[in-house]
Amino acid sequence: MVSERIGQKGFVLAELAVSISLLGLILAGLAVSMQGFAKLNHYQWTRQRCVAAAEAQLDSLAATGRPIDEAELKRLWPEVNVVTDREAGAGPWDALELIRITATGRTGAREVAVRLERYIAVQP
Repeated sequence: MVSERIGQKGFVLAELAVSISLLGLILAGLAVSMQGFAKLNHYQWTRQRCVAAAEAQLDSLAATGRPIDEAELKRLWPEVNVVTDREAGAGPWDALELIRITATGRTGAREVAVRLERYIAVQP
């Protein structure tokens, strides 16, 4: 009867060791996947800031004919660089001006770039 108890205690100890090692593997996998989600989240957040800065610049040019001041852009979106290119319209868009806004930001080792274009009426 004594030998049966020793065998059962050893079996419980083995089950406990396997359970702890499986739990450790699951937690390690969860940590790796959460890190991937955090990187994706940061990329999407940077992209949204680039889109917001580019849209604001386009809206300002369309409404007032003037771009947002560089200092104001840096205050609102500190890690986003906004570049504005203007080009005369051609063909059916002769009376319009093509505005290209490129907003770039960095997230880790990756660069996020958003480019928006719009034809607007030429302001006198």
